[in-house]
Amino acid sequence: QVQLVESGGGLVQAGGSLRLACAASERIVFNYAMAWFRRAQGKEREFVAAIGRDDGTTNYGNSVKGRFTISRDNAKNTVDLQMNSLTPEDTAVYYCAADSGGYVGSDAGVYDRWGQGTQVTVSS
Repeated sequence: QVQLVESGGGLVQAGGSLRLACAASERIVFNYAMAWFRRAQGKEREFVAAIGRDDGTTNYGNSVKGRFTISRDNAKNTVDLQMNSLTPEDTAVYYCAADSGGYVGSDAGVYDRWGQGTQVTVSS
């Protein structure tokens, strides 16, 4: 089974940027659609972004459109999330997820592989 490990979280001031990376234990290019979700303390899990398995189709949650970018790094076998113009409302644990069926939607229940999460904290 593919294992996912997130990295890149940390503390940043409002208006700043962070880049998260999700590393997979096996080659994910063309094998899995990949996504990022987040969960803020006391809130439900929220869809952030997803990228397709074959054609690189992307999908973003409304709250991050225009600020976040999901991409694949084929050389590193990672899926990255570039986060710009961060606000305190982006503070959450960010999780990487994978779906072998190629799903790029927002339904967390479809994704069958999950990482352990990385904390992102945005100070005001």
